[in-house]
Amino acid sequence: MNIPAVSAAEQEIEKLMALHPKGFDLSLDRIRRLLEALDSPHRKLPPVIHIAGTNGKGSATAFCSALLEAVGLAVHVHTSPHLVNWHERYRIGVKGGRSRIVEDDMFAEALRRVAAANAGQTITVFEILTAVTFLLFSEQPADAVILEVGLGGRFDATNVVERPAVSVIMPISLDHQPYLGDRVELIAAEKAGIMKRGCPVVIGKQEYSPALDVLVESAERLSCPMAVYGQDFSAHEEFGRLIYQDEFGLADLPLPRLPGRHQIANAAAAIRAVKAAGFALTDAMIEKAMATVEWPGRLQRLTEGRLLELAPKDAEIWVDGGHNPGAGEVIAEAMAGLEERRARPLYLVTGMINTKDPVGYFRAFADIAEHVFTVPIRGSDAGLDPVALAESAFDAGLVAEPAGSVAEALAEIVRRQLPEAVPPRILIGGSLYLVGNVLADNGTPPK
Repeated sequence: MNIPAVSAAEQEIEKLMALHPKGFDLSLDRIRRLLEALDSPHRKLPPVIHIAGTNGKGSATAFCSALLEAVGLAVHVHTSPHLVNWHERYRIGVKGGRSRIVEDDMFAEALRRVAAANAGQTITVFEILTAVTFLLFSEQPADAVILEVGLGGRFDATNVVERPAVSVIMPISLDHQPYLGDRVELIAAEKAGIMKRGCPVVIGKQEYSPALDVLVESAERLSCPMAVYGQDFSAHEEFGRLIYQDEFGLADLPLPRLPGRHQIANAAAAIRAVKAAGFALTDAMIEKAMATVEWPGRLQRLTEGRLLELAPKDAEIWVDGGHNPGAGEVIAEAMAGLEERRARPLYLVTGMINTKDPVGYFRAFADIAEHVFTVPIRGSDAGLDPVALAESAFDAGLVAEPAGSVAEALAEIVRRQLPEAVPPRILIGGSLYLVGNVLADNGTPPK
């Protein structure tokens, strides 16, 4: 869709930002009050696939959407945060086609209605935006809703859905510690808060056994029908194919078009979740989904746009919004697994916000990155100073220096490029906010 340069929805959000706090205040009382004033739209939804996790929940959302659309169903999709435009958080289902980013006038009108129902009472902007999700999705016909959690789970504003078709918990690792706790089992307990008594639960691949133990115990306590990765379903790569297996049988499938070996486990969790939600899938439908799945800003290679002109000739530019140590590990593994990895030097152009663990993120790249340029994040008052971020990269064993912008970093990479040298691979990331800046500057926002 075409979003106006000055959109009506963004003007409404700016008004709300001036009235209400931008941050998180984890509680469900305010959102429940607001939804009641709106005549409880969260109780008028088609079957909901509710997805939480530290890493991989966005990919699982994308896979679930692609799977259901391969069936020919209309699927509403809620994600957060957005990359370039607020509208990206709301995709409206289309029967027999791909969901579409909400139209500006529809979004703006929903914002006005929610603000009017709130009547100036204390609330966060995220809670208002979540109420908009339920209002939009309850009033537009669809066959399913995919609802990605914003932060945590137990007290996330999305966690007012009383009977999800399935709750999905993707990999748990350390992130948002001030809100969720400083141990993986504490974070797992918060994520497990989206489980509802007697409702199906799918647990994706977990790296940490204490987190898995908490998730399994929570599901058992609530008498939830449960499917656990590695126990009840699994997937692996074999001869360039994805081999998926669960209690229903085995499927020989094409690899997903999303790059990175970690996407095999993410795809498996989504396949099992869609089945657990009660939707029938054939191998042909799953094949179509693997070929059509899209997830902007996550290991996305830029193949067009203005930034390519600023990089060395024939350089590869990748963007990824992963920002914690767990994400760093899977991104570094994906970069290391690309063809010609040894021939192409890898440069990182990184910006991060001050709630993250930059040393833990950078450590994953210590053996594969040639050089790091640290950059500011435009439009964020929480961005880490590039000098301090470069010091964190140095502490992780990398050679790093600050740059004034992504464009300045690319110019420096060009300057370093010898005439006969192999074109480099450049990974721009460390923050979804930075990726949003890059996609906007490049002229390639999500569609």
